[in-house]
Formats: sequence, C-alpha cells, structure tokens
Amino acid sequence: MSFLSTMNIIGSGITAQHLRLDVISENVTNINTTRTEEGGPYRRKVVVFEAQDGARRNTFRRAMAEAQFRLNGQVSNAGYENTGGVRVVNIAEDPSDFKLKYDPTDPDANEEGYVELPNVDLVKEVTDAMAASQAYSADVTAFNVLKSVVSAGLEIGR
Repeated sequence: MSFLSTMNIIGSGITAQHLRLDVISENVTNINTTRTEEGGPYRRKVVVFEAQDGARRNTFRRAMAEAQFRLNGQVSNAGYENTGGVRVVNIAEDPSDFKLKYDPTDPDANEEGYVELPNVDLVKEVTDAMAASQAYSADVTAFNVLKSVVSAGLEIGR
C-alpha cells in the first residue's frame, strides 16, 4: 500500500463522517418541523455507506506489473484505480412512522386533532453524532500516525 492510497482511504473516511454529521445536524434542526414542501412532517435522513474494495491493489501480480511499467519508463495508475476506503451511496429517508401528538388547536392537526411530528428521535441523533465524531477522530488519529511514520522515514535518509 502506498502513502498516497493510505491518505485517500483516510480522507474518504473523514469526508464520509463529515457528511454524516451534516445530515445528523439537519435532522436535529428539523425535529419540530411539521410541514415540508413535499407535504407532511420532516422525515429523518440517514447516510448509507459502502466499503470500497481495495483488495485488487495489493496482489503480487499487480505489483510486478507496476514494476515492469516503471522499468519501461511508462506510467501506471494500477495502484490508484481502487484504493479502498468508504463512499457515500445514498442519503436515504427513514421509513419509520411519524409520532402523533394530540393538539386540536395546531393548524397542522388532522380531523381527529392529531398532529404528525417528524420521526426524529433526539437520543438516537445524539448517539449517532457521538459515533460519527468518534469515527472522525479515529480517522484524524490514523492520519497523524501516517504523518509521523512518513516523517520518521524521511529522517532515515539524512
């Protein structure tokens, strides 16, 4: 695994967790939104991740092919086609039911006096935010470790 592909993997995690935190903050912001442009209350959003398979980049055959390319003076992007990491596939809406609150004086109440509230649970959002924050911190730590390893490697050459 090369230095740049490691940075790409760490960067993909940082970017994904940053987007996850943005979506969580949107959910918390709209926790009381009973009316949207689509009609009805706000529906909670969740980020769907997908692992990028980087297994192809580490095969012996691939390493030998890259070495041959370099010996022949050619440039190969074989190590950077699929470096692994994570990517965001979708920002999906949570299909769970809306909460109901009895308030016949609310302008958004139905004929029976119930108001549909968003399916956002503050405890769940705070928990998800804490998990995203921990994952973000882990990615930053991995980047700092990579930085120190590269610095130590450069010191060897002195």
